[in-house]
Amino acid sequence: MSRRKTSNSARMDDAARAGWLYYVAGKTQEEIAGALGISRQAAQRLVSLSVADGLVKVRLDHPIARCLDLAARVRERFGLRFCEVVPTDPETQSATLGIAEAGAAQIERHLRAPDIAVLAIGTGRTLKAAIGQLPPMETPDKRVVSLTGNIAPDGAMAFYSAIFSMAERVTARHHVMPSPVVAASPEERDVLRAQPVIRQSLALARRADVVFVGLGDLGPEAPLFVDGFISESELEALRAGGAVGEMVGWAFDAEGRLVDCDTNARVVSGPLDWPESTLVMVMAKGARKLAALRAVVRRPLANGLITDEWTASALLESA
Repeated sequence: MSRRKTSNSARMDDAARAGWLYYVAGKTQEEIAGALGISRQAAQRLVSLSVADGLVKVRLDHPIARCLDLAARVRERFGLRFCEVVPTDPETQSATLGIAEAGAAQIERHLRAPDIAVLAIGTGRTLKAAIGQLPPMETPDKRVVSLTGNIAPDGAMAFYSAIFSMAERVTARHHVMPSPVVAASPEERDVLRAQPVIRQSLALARRADVVFVGLGDLGPEAPLFVDGFISESELEALRAGGAVGEMVGWAFDAEGRLVDCDTNARVVSGPLDWPESTLVMVMAKGARKLAALRAVVRRPLANGLITDEWTASALLESA
């Protein structure tokens, strides 16, 4: 067993070295083969493995005309401060491909910006995927604060909590919110919010210069339900009350208004009414999230958007 692990580790080391030589140093596969003492075919396999296993992450810097046009039209139509549209891959059902990479680039840019002091982040699959694309960074002058709780109903750490993933990649002061996303009762929610640690995190989030959030739909596979934060009956009650989506736990209707319901009365997360000066960036794409995204940009609950071609076109058609 130990020999197998050692062999696999050595192969990954070779893949990382081959990937660096190809993508960073600009070497050809023949040159890599010569440097590593292997065949050209073996060098090609190692380069492919370096990408497939995430050892090398490739970003496309060339702007695509259709994406630029869609972004400009969406930005103007909904009065957004920022909009980025990435190409749509018709062959994938991934809800994160493309926008996670674009989101990572924006998070990195704001972490490096000298005028950004506080960055607030939500939670969810897309945001966590974006953070996973970040390079290791040293930004000791920044403060990163979680907008929502990080504890699942059973007491475990929420699987798609983004603040801990960020802390693994970015050296900065990270402020967690040690609470569930949805409390057991409104009274418990009030008690939790009154705790000094949570109260300070909520206050810091209000001072954020930029906010990055994901978006949850309320279909049969709604993240709030699948991840165990609400029951099936509570999910049905949200839909019956007109809710079409949620952001950091807050459920809202097609007009972007918070739904008057038991679930919202128990949400511990920071409120969605950020100051006008705050850039609130939502990352979402696909048919499942279209109704929620339409509500978000119409209200608006966010003034920045990262999405794909199909979703941007659908937003414009619905408008």
